[in-house]
Amino acid sequence: MKLFQAKRDEQDDLNYEGNALLRMMSYMKPYVGTVAFCFFLVLVITALELYKPILIGGAIDNFITGSYGPGEMVQERFAGVLRAAALYVGVLLLLFVCNRIQYVLLQSTGQKIIYEVRNQLFTHVESLSMRFFDLTPVGKIVTRVTNDVEALNEMYSNILIKLFKNIIKIVGLAVVMLMLNVRMALLSFVLVPAIVVLTVIFKQISRRTYQITRTKITALNTFLSENLSGMKVIQIFGREKEKNEEFAGKSEELYRANYRELMVFAIFRPMIYMLSVLALIIVLAGGSKSVLSGTLSIGTLYIFLQYINTFFEPIQELAEQLSTLQSAIASAEKIFTLLDVKPTVPDPEEPVELREVKGRIEFKHVWFAYDGEDYILKDVSFTIEPGQRVAFVGATGAGKSSILNLIGRYYDIQKGEILLDGVDIRTLKKEQLRAAIGQVQQDVFLFTGDISGNIRLRNEEISDDAIVKAAHEVNADRFIQRLPGKYQEPVSERGATFSAGQRQLLSFARTLAFDPSILILDEATANIDTETEQWIQEALETLMTGRTTIMVAHRLSTIQHADKIIVMHKGRIRESGTHQELLEQNGIYKKLYQLQIM
Repeated sequence: MKLFQAKRDEQDDLNYEGNALLRMMSYMKPYVGTVAFCFFLVLVITALELYKPILIGGAIDNFITGSYGPGEMVQERFAGVLRAAALYVGVLLLLFVCNRIQYVLLQSTGQKIIYEVRNQLFTHVESLSMRFFDLTPVGKIVTRVTNDVEALNEMYSNILIKLFKNIIKIVGLAVVMLMLNVRMALLSFVLVPAIVVLTVIFKQISRRTYQITRTKITALNTFLSENLSGMKVIQIFGREKEKNEEFAGKSEELYRANYRELMVFAIFRPMIYMLSVLALIIVLAGGSKSVLSGTLSIGTLYIFLQYINTFFEPIQELAEQLSTLQSAIASAEKIFTLLDVKPTVPDPEEPVELREVKGRIEFKHVWFAYDGEDYILKDVSFTIEPGQRVAFVGATGAGKSSILNLIGRYYDIQKGEILLDGVDIRTLKKEQLRAAIGQVQQDVFLFTGDISGNIRLRNEEISDDAIVKAAHEVNADRFIQRLPGKYQEPVSERGATFSAGQRQLLSFARTLAFDPSILILDEATANIDTETEQWIQEALETLMTGRTTIMVAHRLSTIQHADKIIVMHKGRIRESGTHQELLEQNGIYKKLYQLQIM
């Protein structure tokens, strides 16, 4: 199954429908003026580079090997050489200035585009529905936002301009060579067909190798992300050796992919160099014969020798740049594939806005399945009044957590309706809906930063005083005040330096600071020690006052005082009532209760 999934993921990566290159170009529209100026600089730079050999060749013919009358002095010839040298230095200085300006503009523009792409990609990922994250490995997403985006940098900063420059340079060289001497130009072009064939073959092979390499990088990053997160489990069960072998296998696959890239270059580059040397020999042999016969000047031969070296250099660079472009396109295809993923839970086009969320929740004949028609919830109906405290109980897989996820519309139902204050939640903006819900989960996630930042979550509307007040009301300040940094105490990744109970208290403080109308407690006291649970129980009354509260708990002792307890079994509601009423029904709830008190 894992092998099938990996193969499917690889095929999804390699088969992008659309023109990735044209789509990449669209990001350059805001900078079209800058790019156009850089193209103009390319024309200037190319003209100057073409002029350099002509300048030296002319000096050779006019002031060194040319014939002079008896009245012409050596000083005049030397002065001519100096003028040519001074002009040559001026050309070099102008080239330096143009290249420098072009480099700065391109790098600046490239970084701006990469910044935009990276932000767009992360914003899009944030907008995707939870089902996407259920099915997509974290490492794969990280690779898209980091490695693949960075692979585009070279294209925007260098490759496009250099491609244009080399094409212009090749065309310019061909035109100038033909204007100087048609016979010598044709000698220089003898091997061009062979180079074109090699370049086409290289382009096809390199594109495939780059695609495979990017896919292998994704697989390795995915493996690392998953196994570093689960390192404790690996060490508990002593599977270090096996995981190391698995990593070595994936690392070897990446090595082989990189080696294939290396071999492609190792074959192509020497072949182009060999052809350039062969072309130089042909030009030198044919040109020397013409010089000896008096039909070609030494200066013109020098120009052709310089041009033949220069002519093959852009051809070789062009092929390599096309290869780099293929790498960028391969990364772009993966990025655009992710950008084209549509949220399965979209916002309505014309959303309804609730002026005030009171907290009345109603499920009307709800059917829900994560995939296909394998329904987790089957014809579920219930009503929770504002301010009411309702608990859901049942065996694992009964559908309790699914109900909580549906209230926040992290998934969409297939049949029925879910109403908030009489309004279908599918007609509300997700932002307003979720802002009205405060959810405390069993597995608390803390971000790297400090305690204050983990309570505020970058919501600057929540003041420092509000943070302290929220922490005080849920008894979190009892341990925060004992920390060296108090509310500025550093929090490591996932809050690893805090106990499960302390993380849960911080989660309560976070929820209270956002002041939701609806409170969801998903096994909120499952992993908490007795002392911490007592602190939380003291704070729960304050936390739940004036709020619709929905609880899910396996320990029935924590929900006995709920206004209503709903018993779920295999996706359906089987019983409903208060704790005492359910015990009197002598049904599923009583059996669960008796199992826990025995």
